[in-house]
Amino acid sequence: MAIPADYVLWSGSGLDRALLVKFMQRTYQELYPDQSFAHLARTVEQYFSKETPLWWIGHSDAHKPEFGTGTYARSPIACLWLGNAIDQVKGDRHSHIFLLYVLPAHRRKGIGSALMHHAEEWARERGDRQMGLQVFVANQPAISLYQKLGYTSQSVWMVKPLI
Repeated sequence: MAIPADYVLWSGSGLDRALLVKFMQRTYQELYPDQSFAHLARTVEQYFSKETPLWWIGHSDAHKPEFGTGTYARSPIACLWLGNAIDQVKGDRHSHIFLLYVLPAHRRKGIGSALMHHAEEWARERGDRQMGLQVFVANQPAISLYQKLGYTSQSVWMVKPLI
């Protein structure tokens, strides 16, 4: 599945750490609006590396030079960040989706599906045989997307508050 018309995909870099944290915070803030997510900077610091690719999507005109500057205005509207995991049953390394986020105004246009297909193709090219992800049970739109794309539940992550 191709990136929808009027949008463009580009690779992120180590310079995008602050923007990645901002997109992570947006993701969690939608589900838990009264919570602070300043701690997510530590997650990015710990896990973001050359082995955990990052991609952005923006409007195609975001790649035209800003008037008089010779630089490009990149305003991403979506983000995909992959990591590595180990299948606990088979022992195989596989790709894991750390973050998939599309700004609300750009949802239901095929951007999330296109990013998922991009992630799967990238993982296939490096020899992975599966893709993993975690989704909150309250995030029904994401669960519906993943099910539509052929993802099924393999395990249940359970937590117990100790306070």
